[in-house]
Amino acid sequence: MSELTIQAICGFGVGSSTLLKIKIQGVLKEMGIEATVFTGDISSACGAACDVIFTSSDLAENLQGRVHVPIVIIKSFVNQKEIKEKLQAFLENR
Repeated sequence: MSELTIQAICGFGVGSSTLLKIKIQGVLKEMGIEATVFTGDISSACGAACDVIFTSSDLAENLQGRVHVPIVIIKSFVNQKEIKEKLQAFLENR
């Protein structure tokens, strides 16, 4: 399996997405998975090369039909347990 590339998306691509990126990186480290995680906003998400997008439900609605990768909806960007569960589910279905 090639290295995983994850994009964390928020409204402006700075604050919340950076927090989500840090949490995702923590989960990946805990799981022993090598991956690239980067941030973006709603407009950059459509053109960025990645394997999966992690974002909120409202932004996921805006991305539906505009991106060609799975979108993982995170309710709480600070909930490491939720992020881990959803990352594991994505990897199992990949």
